[in-house]
Amino acid sequence: MFQPSALKSNTLQAKRVTSVGLLLFFIWIVIGVAAAARLNSPFPALAGALIGAYFLLAIKVVDQWEKVAVLRFGRFRGMKGPGVFFIIPIVDTLSRYVDQRVRVTTVSAESTLTRDTVPVNVDAIIFWLVWNAEKAIFEVEDYTEAITLGSQTALRESIGRHQLAQMITERETLGRELQRILDEKTTPWGITVQSVEIRDVQIPQALENAMSQQAQADRERQARVILGDAEVQVSHQFADAAQVYADNPVALHLRGMNMLFEAMREKGSMVVVPSSALDTMGLGGTLAATTLAKQG
Repeated sequence: MFQPSALKSNTLQAKRVTSVGLLLFFIWIVIGVAAAARLNSPFPALAGALIGAYFLLAIKVVDQWEKVAVLRFGRFRGMKGPGVFFIIPIVDTLSRYVDQRVRVTTVSAESTLTRDTVPVNVDAIIFWLVWNAEKAIFEVEDYTEAITLGSQTALRESIGRHQLAQMITERETLGRELQRILDEKTTPWGITVQSVEIRDVQIPQALENAMSQQAQADRERQARVILGDAEVQVSHQFADAAQVYADNPVALHLRGMNMLFEAMREKGSMVVVPSSALDTMGLGGTLAATTLAKQG
């Protein structure tokens, strides 16, 4: 999450020597050696080496996105960068180079209890940048480590103030709260936290299975309630239809005939109807009346 001290030290040492200073160093070495050969004296070579060493240590280059503080005998002289500048070797020293681009830090909280005492593992991403390099250098020893440790602490505190359901459904709210807390801590250091994104919320497998079963039970209960409401509506419709058929037997007969017709049309086969059903529906009289009408 943050650079080890050895790696940071190596990075700082690499910044001490620039390509421009190295080029001038070799040029003055060549000039000194050539002059020493011409004059047959070692002093020009020594002078060339000293001048080359001066340029090697005095010329510094700061990238476009960086700033660095110059200290003379331990006292702050000013901020430098971006570009090329000169220092007095041995007298002047440089602080660590401050990267002012947007940086990303990943933090995690493992087995942290929520407000309803559920252990969760939470991963978050912090987007932050240094807006005041001078404060970042002089107000905090290692702002990268401070951001990382502060983010972990704030994440654990925020988890303890929220219930599990809120953490799962309101990640954006949790991220905004973390951003506000961290920004209040880091503003005096010249650092601003732009945003915090909750990447993942993991819960124990047993609890996940229980929540899945609960959700399935809720869906089944809702389906049964909907089915029961449908049965009630259908029963009301049947009751209304029965009342209509009771008041109008002819309508009931017509409905019976329509059901027979639909069954024969859909199935494409012969339907055998008991004679008692024909008598009940009055189909015999209807057929006889139809036959007599055709003969007449």
